[in-house]
Amino acid sequence: MSTHKIGVGIVGLGFMGRTHLAAFNAADAAGFGNQLVAVCDSDPARRAGIVGAGGNIDTGAASERMFDPAKVRGYAEPAQLFADPSVELVSICTHTTSHVDLALAALAAGKHVLLEKPVALDSASAQRLADAAAKSKGLCMPAMCIRFWPAWERALRAVRSGEFGAARSAVFRRLGNRPGWNGFYSDYEQSGGALFDLHVHDVDFVRACFGDPASVASTGSLDHVTTLYHYPSGPSHVVAEGGWDHGDGWAFKMSFTIIFERATLDYEFARSPELVLVKDGQRTALDVGPLHGYDGEVRHLLAAIAAGSRTLGATMADAVAHTRLIEAERKSLGSRSTVAL
Repeated sequence: MSTHKIGVGIVGLGFMGRTHLAAFNAADAAGFGNQLVAVCDSDPARRAGIVGAGGNIDTGAASERMFDPAKVRGYAEPAQLFADPSVELVSICTHTTSHVDLALAALAAGKHVLLEKPVALDSASAQRLADAAAKSKGLCMPAMCIRFWPAWERALRAVRSGEFGAARSAVFRRLGNRPGWNGFYSDYEQSGGALFDLHVHDVDFVRACFGDPASVASTGSLDHVTTLYHYPSGPSHVVAEGGWDHGDGWAFKMSFTIIFERATLDYEFARSPELVLVKDGQRTALDVGPLHGYDGEVRHLLAAIAAGSRTLGATMADAVAHTRLIEAERKSLGSRSTVAL
């Protein structure tokens, strides 16, 4: 077994950058060999490992110094990190509008890339990156953490395997407050609002389960959207709701209920138990373990790199497709009508 540890560089040490850092550290401790070798941030304190806490989910992103600056190089400019030969994998956790250009530069430098969501606010930009990724030496994986969240992985297996029969109904909800630790989120030209930044998880998961719908009908706003997905030969009832317009004191919620021909899977974040199977009149708690989707995505990509595999659980093609789907939802919001894909 190789003892080589993949050199990791993180661009952007805001909340998501710190979350990725914690996930990489936990992955290394679990045997997915990697080592933080470089960071990039415009803030000198962050480059020295002094960061704060934030976010709506406890991801292990601590508020104390997160790394030893004597052992991790700190750069003010991404190009400097991309030129560092010890960096093999770049985690990009910057503002959405910078994602594509930074990922293109990292791939051009021969790096692997883990790119935070949303990849882009328009499908043309996402396609430009997908085209480059297909030709690159390095892997480029969108950080669609929900695909790697254990309870959601279990649901996806059930849908794809048909173990409980065909899915008849699927409802997804993701509700919280607009992130308040960065003014970027209130600028919808930059963040895309909850439609892009929050709802993207469920749009991507709907596609992972059922493919592209024939049409969508959305109601609400960029702050809070509910979409109906129409599948002529699939489930008759597929709905996703996402919003970040709740007031102070609201506890973040994410959940799903999938009704199959012979069973129902029901999940609610922070409930005990989180995932329940209802089948044959019995309600059974399903153990999904302590890991979250950030752990899963990081370990998945590290394993692929170590194995020399180009098969990923979330791809740039997925990012292009779910961005097109969100564009259709945005059009439906504006026109208040059903939009065909």
